[in-house]
Amino acid sequence: MTTTTPDVGDPFPDFALPTADGGIVRRADFAGRKLVIFFYPKDDTPGCTTENQDFSALAAEFAAAGVALLGVSRDPLAAHAKFAKKHGLAHPLASDEAGALSDALGIWVEKSMYGKTYLGMERTTYLVGADGRIAEVWRKVKVKNHAAAVLGVAQSI
Repeated sequence: MTTTTPDVGDPFPDFALPTADGGIVRRADFAGRKLVIFFYPKDDTPGCTTENQDFSALAAEFAAAGVALLGVSRDPLAAHAKFAKKHGLAHPLASDEAGALSDALGIWVEKSMYGKTYLGMERTTYLVGADGRIAEVWRKVKVKNHAAAVLGVAQSI
């Protein structure tokens, strides 16, 4: 895990991640475009399902604002494909199964539940500007109204 986490104004790290549709998504694919890249803990869990459905429901509005959407977790591609199909998601899902990107961002963290500690994804959203720099970061995201709040900021930059 890294001790320096990229923040507003920093370049978003380069990446190449496999997607549920069989492709590879790269940072360079979004050159000159805004990107909302949101990291969530686990496919098909209540909070993660709601978050993905909320972003998916607003996909057309993000597109109208010139903003691409990308959901990322460490789940394997088969889980992503099943999750996306089950919920009719309108945005791509990428797998950071090896953890290179989430480690670089410092969002693979120690968590605690019912007195047990474990490593897991900290729900985090990045708005990356057309210049490739981080325009906004939401850490320890609470799902309710999050996608709409991100859309509002994305439309304003």
